[in-house]
Amino acid sequence: MAPSRTPLTPEKQKKVLAELHRDVAQWNTSYRAKALKLLPHICGSCAREFSDKRLKELTVHHKDHNPNNNPPDGSNWELLCLYCHDHEHSKLLDAKHGTLGPRTEKVGKPGFVSPFDKLESLMNPEQKPES
Repeated sequence: MAPSRTPLTPEKQKKVLAELHRDVAQWNTSYRAKALKLLPHICGSCAREFSDKRLKELTVHHKDHNPNNNPPDGSNWELLCLYCHDHEHSKLLDAKHGTLGPRTEKVGKPGFVSPFDKLESLMNPEQKPES
């Protein structure tokens, strides 16, 4: 059984409408709304186009990774789909943790264990294993 709804009083209706208008005005001044007005609705990475209901899948990416840098001309923004935006930020995290690019650690360094450490000695039994 569905819960019964009590009608809103005129005062409550007025309050709800005022909150709605405030929220809409606030959204229209947000950098996302500005970016959607300034930029084409295309992902800057994969070039997929977005419209209508799927527009919510398009996000604003700050090129300098500073969400407080919102110039009025939108020069720090690019629109990215959810997947490309996530990928962009994971690249940044990977770079911070050093998991991208050439390995700086040497195999066999203390604290680094590789399952292939002794592979060469197993393949060539006459070769002495390295210490």
